[in-house]
Amino acid sequence: MKFAKVSFEETLGISVVGAEKCIGCGACVVVCPFNCLEYVNESPNLVKECKICGICPEVCPKFKWSWPKLENFVFGREREAEEQFGVYRRIVIAQALDGKIMEVCQDGGVVTALLSYALENKLIDNAVVSKISPEKPLYPTPKLATTHEEILECAGTRYFYSPNILTLRQIKKKEAGTAFVGTPCQIRAIRKMQICGLKHAKPLTFLVGLMCSECFTYEGLAENYIRDMLGLDLNDISKINIKGKLLVETGTEVNTIPLAEAKQFGRRSCRLCDDFSSELADISTGGLGLDGWTFTIIRTEKGEELFSNAEEAGYLKAKTVDKEEYALKLLNKLSRKKRKILKAS
Repeated sequence: MKFAKVSFEETLGISVVGAEKCIGCGACVVVCPFNCLEYVNESPNLVKECKICGICPEVCPKFKWSWPKLENFVFGREREAEEQFGVYRRIVIAQALDGKIMEVCQDGGVVTALLSYALENKLIDNAVVSKISPEKPLYPTPKLATTHEEILECAGTRYFYSPNILTLRQIKKKEAGTAFVGTPCQIRAIRKMQICGLKHAKPLTFLVGLMCSECFTYEGLAENYIRDMLGLDLNDISKINIKGKLLVETGTEVNTIPLAEAKQFGRRSCRLCDDFSSELADISTGGLGLDGWTFTIIRTEKGEELFSNAEEAGYLKAKTVDKEEYALKLLNKLSRKKRKILKAS
């Protein structure tokens, strides 16, 4: 594919980074063939003269975005007006059947179960996920998991941003390929890489998108609020979850933080996102207030094949969403709320 010969400075430098719209996905850093960019403080930094290849703006999810173009690329059609949370083939609530997964997962363990099935059945060689830094409690870092044990170690949701796309630089071309788990903005960047035919996305066999209202700044929520204001040792926190409010669990108690309080620590760029449910993923997953189950949106034929095979193989179980009216209404509400951002911008 031929790219317009435009520089980083005159495109992303002005319209995205300079306009404070950069989400910090790192896609531009990964695809730069001349290593002109480095990822510093959740943002691309130009460290040497741009060679004006024009690739970086083509993959940025905040530069000249077109929903119709990407929907047609992924699904062969645009979403209908009534499809409030995007194109899909099947929606279910699901749960992993492995007790070890349920011990460490966030809600129903569906993502971990799908990755385990794909890896153990040689559908993938590895998976791009995130893990908690051993040096910094609660702080997520990207991880290329290659074993079932590593996938288990990476189970759970992160409420601080992990630039998983940076891990694409570690992937070597293998026989099966790689699964990618990430936020809506990261899924969008990868789809733009795919539509451009870039080599960086070619090893990715399927994309699992995480439902996401926003990520929080680590300094604000973890250090200033949870540690300093609540007086909690970050090393003692076993889990953070959102069920109408932010739940911070330690070994002995659950501390609650009103979402209105937590929102002050939201990342600025997340307020400019119009995709709650990872509408371009093969499979989208989220908690949506459910206890021990994962709300799962199966969007593509590839995603449906993966999910159905994992279900038949006994890695997970699923049931219809008929009796989960609250979760479905919440999904529609949050999706509409995010979509309004696009109309307002």
